[in-house]
Amino acid sequence: MAEQLSPDEKFQLITRNLQEALGEEKVKQVLQERELKVYWGTATTGKPHVAYFVPMSKIADFLKAGCEVTILFADLHAYLDNMKAPWELLELRVKYYEQVIKAMLESIGVPLDKLKFVKGTDYQLSREYTLDVYRLSSMVTEHDAKKAGAEVVKQVEHPLLSGLLYPGLQALDEEYLKVDAQFGGVDQRKIFTLAEKYLPSLGYAKRAHLMNPMVPGLTGTKMSSSEEESKIDLLDSKEDVKKKLKKAFCEPGNIQNNGVLSFVRYVLFPLRGEFRIKRDAKWGGDKIYTAFEEVEKDFAEEVVHPGDLKASVELALNQLLEPIRKKFESPELRKLTNSAYPSASKTKGAGKGAKAGGGGGGGGGEDDELAPSRLDIRVGKIISVGKHPDADSLYLEKIDVGEPEPRTVVSGLVAYISQEDLQDRMVLVLCNLKPQKMRGIESQAMLLCSSIEGEPRRVEPLDPPEGSSPGEQVFVEGYETGKPDDRLNPKKKVWEKLQVDLNISDECVAQWKDRQLMTKLGQITCKTLKGGNIS
Repeated sequence: MAEQLSPDEKFQLITRNLQEALGEEKVKQVLQERELKVYWGTATTGKPHVAYFVPMSKIADFLKAGCEVTILFADLHAYLDNMKAPWELLELRVKYYEQVIKAMLESIGVPLDKLKFVKGTDYQLSREYTLDVYRLSSMVTEHDAKKAGAEVVKQVEHPLLSGLLYPGLQALDEEYLKVDAQFGGVDQRKIFTLAEKYLPSLGYAKRAHLMNPMVPGLTGTKMSSSEEESKIDLLDSKEDVKKKLKKAFCEPGNIQNNGVLSFVRYVLFPLRGEFRIKRDAKWGGDKIYTAFEEVEKDFAEEVVHPGDLKASVELALNQLLEPIRKKFESPELRKLTNSAYPSASKTKGAGKGAKAGGGGGGGGGEDDELAPSRLDIRVGKIISVGKHPDADSLYLEKIDVGEPEPRTVVSGLVAYISQEDLQDRMVLVLCNLKPQKMRGIESQAMLLCSSIEGEPRRVEPLDPPEGSSPGEQVFVEGYETGKPDDRLNPKKKVWEKLQVDLNISDECVAQWKDRQLMTKLGQITCKTLKGGNIS
C-alpha cells in the first residue's frame, strides 16, 4: 500500500489523529527522499492497559505509510523513574512487555515482521552512550531537567537524581536509534523540546516529534496504571470489562473527559473506519457511524444513551482483547506474568513495599498494595504553637519537616497536650496526606501520637531517637526500601487501612503488625502509654 501513496498522502496518514507535531517540514522533506524512520518507546514499569491501543493504532498508521518503525523497551528508564521497576525485575518486565505489545499489534492486524524491537540496556550502557550522558549533563540545568520530566517522571518531594537523568537519556535515544522522529504522548512534550534544544549542542540533528493525545481514564482523568478504577487491563476478563465500563464516567450529553467516547475516537475509528451502536429496536435499533464527529454529535444531543455507548464499546473492546487473553493462557506466559509482577506475598521486594507505577506509554501494577512504606512519615521539629482563631484550642503553627518551608498542622489531639510539652519538641509527622482546611486553617500534615481512650483521654506525641534531625525518614522494620506515595489517594483510604495496625508495645515502642517503627538512629517510642493506638 505504501508504494502507491504519494509523499503528501503518507504525511496525512502519519499525522492523522495526532494532537501535535513538531518539525512537520522535516517530515515532509524526508518523505520526498525516502521512508520516515520513527521510534516509540515505553518504560517497562507496570502492566500495559487498553490506552496502549492508542499508540498501537498510530504505529499501524506509520507502517501503512511505509515508515521504518522501532519499538524501544526502555528498561533503564523504568528503573530511573523513581525505581518504578526494581532492578532484579527489569529483564522479566521487558519480556512481558515484548509479549503483550506484540499480542496487541497482532490483535489489530499489524505485521510484526516490519517492526524492529530494541531493549534500552542493549546500547544505553555502552561507553559511547555513557560519555554522551555525561556531556549532556554538563549542559542541561537542573531546572530544565526537572521541568522536562514534570509530566512523565513521578514527582516526589525529594526527587532522586535518577529522575533528572531520565529526560536526557530519552533525548539521546533519538540519535542512537538513528531515527528521524520520535512518537509519544503529548505528556512528553517537554522532553521532546529538551531534545530539540540540546541535541544540536552535542553535534546531533534535531528530530521531529509526533504526539498523540492522552486518553481520559474511566474516571474522567488520565488513564493511569496507578489508579485501578481508571483503567482496563489487557488481561481483564469479560466480566471485569463489563463491571469497569458500567462504573465509567459517561454523563449523558457530556463529551468532555469522557474516556469511553475517547476510546471510540482514538482507537476504534482509526482501526475500523466505523463504529456500530447496538441498541434495542424500540430506541431506533443498531446504527453504523462512519465518522466520529457523528457519534460525538449524537451523544452530545443525547440521541445516543451512555448505556448503549458503553455496551457497544464493551463488545468492540472484548474483540480486541480476546486474542491477547488467549495468548496469555499458555503456561509459559502465565508464569512470565507472575514472575514479572509478583504479588506481595511471593516476593521479598514486594513485601518491603516495592511497587510499580505508570511511565512511558502507560503504567500499572502493585500501587494498590497496602505496604507501610507508602506512608511518608518524617521526624519534625515544632517551631511555634499558635492559638486557633476560630476555636478554643492550639494548633502547630510551624513544624520543620526538612523542607525549605515549615508546615502547619491542625489536630484535635493537640487539645490533650500542654503547650509546654509541644514547644521546640521533636515529633513524628505524616507528610503525604491531602491538605485540608480545618476551621479556616489549612492543615498540611498529621501529628502522630499515641492515645488511650478514657476519661480523660490520654495523648502523647511519639518520640524519635535522640539526636534525630527534621526531615529524617521513618520506616517500618523490613520495609526499608519502599518509596512513599507522592500523595495518598483519599478515596483509597490507604492511611486508614494501615493505621488500624499501628500501636504501642508493652515496651513503649511504636510498631506496625509487631514490626518496629524506626529511623536510621533507632526505635520510635512514647513515654508511658503502653498499648496505646497510634493516630
